[in-house]
Amino acid sequence: MWERKMIETTRGTFEYFTCGNGEPLAITHFYSAFNEKGNWFANPFTKHYQVFLINVRGAGNSPEIIYDEELQLHNIILDLEAIREALFFEKWTFAGHSTGGMLALQYAVDKQQSLTSIICGCSAASKEYASHPKSIYCTQNKNFSRIIEIMECLNNPETPLEQRKSLDFEWALMSFSSEKKLRNALTIPNSGRIVGRALDYFRKVAVQQFDLRPSLQKIEIPTFIFGGLLDAQCPVEFSYEIAELIPKSYLTIFNDSNHFPFVEEAQAFNVFVEETINTLKYV
Repeated sequence: MWERKMIETTRGTFEYFTCGNGEPLAITHFYSAFNEKGNWFANPFTKHYQVFLINVRGAGNSPEIIYDEELQLHNIILDLEAIREALFFEKWTFAGHSTGGMLALQYAVDKQQSLTSIICGCSAASKEYASHPKSIYCTQNKNFSRIIEIMECLNNPETPLEQRKSLDFEWALMSFSSEKKLRNALTIPNSGRIVGRALDYFRKVAVQQFDLRPSLQKIEIPTFIFGGLLDAQCPVEFSYEIAELIPKSYLTIFNDSNHFPFVEEAQAFNVFVEETINTLKYV
């Protein structure tokens, strides 16, 4: 069971949820708000790590967003560093999925001295993923117009709850390899409500300036990368690209998964998580 806590830091008081035992591992996402239900991505790590599922600025009961600039990736990393220091960890592992994976890469570029390792999944090192025809965020993709409509509705605070649920399901269905797998995933406890302002900033500002590729060679800590072969958000080509650019990288591809291998191929993903902790014993 996930335990809710608040932590006072030099950059404000942040909300997080913790579960599991072992080495410390932080998880968050650019535009998601978590609660006591945990999260599909975070849950498997609790068997091997002490997991800290963090609500970033603007999410849950963490500090409100005053200025859009507070949502810059560099500033989110500074918030995470303040949380780490307040928890008295010299180092921790950071794991991120999708935009969380982008944060993982940014964290390693900015503050790798604070990290034991990073785990980056179904993500990309630059904005180029959104120009790939396989991505639903590409103008050439058949789902592009609809996904923009969905995001605009989710960003509208007046959109009714039932409509939000329907839109979330439609968006998720584009990112699962089958409806059966999605419906099975929906039986698993999960949280990650979309924070409209953060989503809007990410797609209109943050991602437009995002390109870490020139800096990835400087990452010297172990980096575990995973991707879904059928990923319709961040096509698998971008997982390969990250692995090629980071010297100490370990790449795992889930051949029967779209964007959510941790629930689409849960057993195989559990093996992946165990391998991350075992690998760290020998590096």
